[in-house]
Amino acid sequence: MLKSSGKEELVLVFESHLLHDLGHFQGLCKDVRPYLSKILGEGNCRFVQRSRAERDPGLKQLIPYVILRCGQVVFHYVRGKEAGEHRLRSKGSIGIGGHIQPKDLNLFSSQRTFYLQAAAREVAEEVRVEAGHRERIMALINDDSNPVGQVHFGIVHLWDLDRPAVRRRERQITRGGFVTVEELKKRRDTLEAWSQQCLEILD
Repeated sequence: MLKSSGKEELVLVFESHLLHDLGHFQGLCKDVRPYLSKILGEGNCRFVQRSRAERDPGLKQLIPYVILRCGQVVFHYVRGKEAGEHRLRSKGSIGIGGHIQPKDLNLFSSQRTFYLQAAAREVAEEVRVEAGHRERIMALINDDSNPVGQVHFGIVHLWDLDRPAVRRRERQITRGGFVTVEELKKRRDTLEAWSQQCLEILD
């Protein structure tokens, strides 16, 4: 993998053809093991300039997408004007996460280990979780139906919290709070595409 050079942001990607080799899917995939074993395998990920990744469907940006749940309620927020992905601003979301960057490599060795730690870092940068949790990877998201989805690939993590204690850190997180899955279903049309799809695994 390459280290960051210059000031432009570098993000972790893999070649889109890997999905076709493994079995292309549209939407959610719950059979995560074969995909992650290959994608996170040695030599299959690299860092490229984000400006390039955003316009090249031949690359998929790897995005941890962490859902915070406590019992029957889920953390929901609206992406504000400070959101890095301008195409998602003002959309409701139940996923916390973002791009994996070269700085994550400075601390961790194996690709799977540094990926998991990068996911935790992304959550910690956006919100303060003041509760213990249990974590599992629930699904993968590939949505080629829109320009945002064509260049991103989501790994859906579920954090089951001991109590609903989450506070925002970043300004891009607005109107945050816990709501029931039933309420999220009522708000479905206001949610970003990935969050809409994740309602299936929360049922």
